Amino acid sequence: MRRARSDAEGSKPALSLRQQALAALARREHSRVELQRKLARKTDDADELARLLDEFEANGWLSDERFASSTARSRQGRFSQRYIVEDLKHKGVGGDTAREAVDALEQDDYATALALWRQRFGTPPRDQKEKARQVRFLQSRGFALSVVFRVLKEAGAKGEDDEGDA
Repeated sequence: MRRARSDAEGSKPALSLRQQALAALARREHSRVELQRKLARKTDDADELARLLDEFEANGWLSDERFASSTARSRQGRFSQRYIVEDLKHKGVGGDTAREAVDALEQDDYATALALWRQRFGTPPRDQKEKARQVRFLQSRGFALSVVFRVLKEAGAKGEDDEGDA
């Protein structure tokens, strides 16, 4: 007779650590560190978890390179190269692996920032408040201030020094 469980899953039998890892990888790619963090909450045996992750890497089911490449492609065109690299590092991917994945995109930060700006705003800012809003948006996507100001200058935004000349 099955014992009723009080959690949200009802009376489903608990999945093994291996099944949980496979289910997570079936949904999307994970870095080793990310999957380890996720599964560590479900087991007290760190050695078993390490062996499982080693096995998954040996079988090619878990790959930081594949995860980095997939994540970088999904963020391409929406974030700067710097942002993508830092995001990958935060998710446990090594710096060299993250940089290689971003370099493979061949993304130009200026062109990306300009395309994002055109999509989001399309018209030059009318005042300093609007300019500040546009700057914040592009900076939140990881673009350097020099790139942001270059985009706004090309868009026809007045700079601080241009206001007195009008």
